[in-house]
Amino acid sequence: MSQRHYFGTDGIRGRVGKAPVTADFALRLGRAVGAVLGAGDSSTVVIGKDTRLSGYMFESALEAGLAAAGSNVKLLGPMPTPAIAYLTRTLRASAGIVISASHNPHYDNGFKFFSRLGEKLPDEIEEAIEAELDKPFTTVAAERLGKAMRIDDAEGRYIEFVKNTLATETTFRGLNVVLDCANGATYHVAPRVFRELDANIHVIGNQPDGYNINLDCGSTSLDALRKTVLEKQADLGIAFDGDGDRVLMIDDKGNVADGDDILYLLARAGQTSSRWNGNGVVGTLMTNFGVEKALEKSGIPFVRARVGDRYVHQELKQRGWELGGEASGHIIDLRHTTTGDGLITALSVCEVLVRSERALREAIGEFERYPQVMINVPVFRRPDLEKPEIRDAVESVTQKLGDEGRLILRPSGTEPLVRVTIEGRDGQLVTTLAEELAEVVRKYS
Repeated sequence: MSQRHYFGTDGIRGRVGKAPVTADFALRLGRAVGAVLGAGDSSTVVIGKDTRLSGYMFESALEAGLAAAGSNVKLLGPMPTPAIAYLTRTLRASAGIVISASHNPHYDNGFKFFSRLGEKLPDEIEEAIEAELDKPFTTVAAERLGKAMRIDDAEGRYIEFVKNTLATETTFRGLNVVLDCANGATYHVAPRVFRELDANIHVIGNQPDGYNINLDCGSTSLDALRKTVLEKQADLGIAFDGDGDRVLMIDDKGNVADGDDILYLLARAGQTSSRWNGNGVVGTLMTNFGVEKALEKSGIPFVRARVGDRYVHQELKQRGWELGGEASGHIIDLRHTTTGDGLITALSVCEVLVRSERALREAIGEFERYPQVMINVPVFRRPDLEKPEIRDAVESVTQKLGDEGRLILRPSGTEPLVRVTIEGRDGQLVTTLAEELAEVVRKYS
């Protein structure tokens, strides 16, 4: 893979007004996407966004760049990221672009991309777009310029799609739910879906003003949701992130259910479902070891991918499996859609609870979370983790953990740190071993 200048693991992201998250870059990006995906003919690209104020600016710039390349544009307005993936497919578009910085504050923004299949762009397409960005800005002949139109029924299309992931007879009547929409992209659609399914809902984080996305609300800040769940004596609380591809939950006692809990719940429930494919589950390097042990006990195969939803998706596709996710609440269920969808995940969990007549804390209570300790060790140069002293220390820790724990030793991809992470059934042993290994890394790296 060539060196990338703009694309990270999930599109392009940064501070608004600082390269590359600027209006002029978005203009060039639009032209580059149109040039690569249009391949000389007219193409159609859909554009959606979250509720950040800067979304207006980037939407207009992308639209102009795409039109200059001869691509038609369909504007969806504020919509969850997974809705753009779905609508890219159903509108038969060449690609989808999401203007969002996900769970980041309002002063950040970025660009995520979906292929015509509603999946993350393959590496070769991202590299072709990067190459096109380095070329001079050109405009096709006037008669070949692209057109733009708004899709007025985008919200309704997506709402019907997510409802249809449930069995036809499913109703949430009697379920008392608090929704926290993070003042983001789910602020309209999530309450509508739950109301149409007859849930009794209380909604917070549904008053976006362009600045308050993810501000003391949503999946990155659960205090307001926990307080509301307890005050309303709700059955559970559901927190989306700013662009709606992640979800975390609060049970009726105020405890957090993260992506690991949700992944385990859906995997176990899936075993008794006619829609279950009988295969395994994909987590990441950071999925709690307790999930692996619990799934193993239940006879469900489990493998780990690199951290990042695109790697979870790749592993699922390669194995022909359907369910995977991260502790962050990014759950992918290929039975229903092509990418992580917080709203579909929330509906799936609620369907399990209603059908089993259990509380959320009961449904995830079978999963024993293993204690985890992570120590960040500062380093001043690229660490050599294969030094004999470090390798011997790793082997010693591994032997002491045996089958009841695991060790992850890896350099940070973004900071001058080595992350020492140890999990195990014995919390005291885990802490001791993590501190000992961190000291060895600190001394010899």
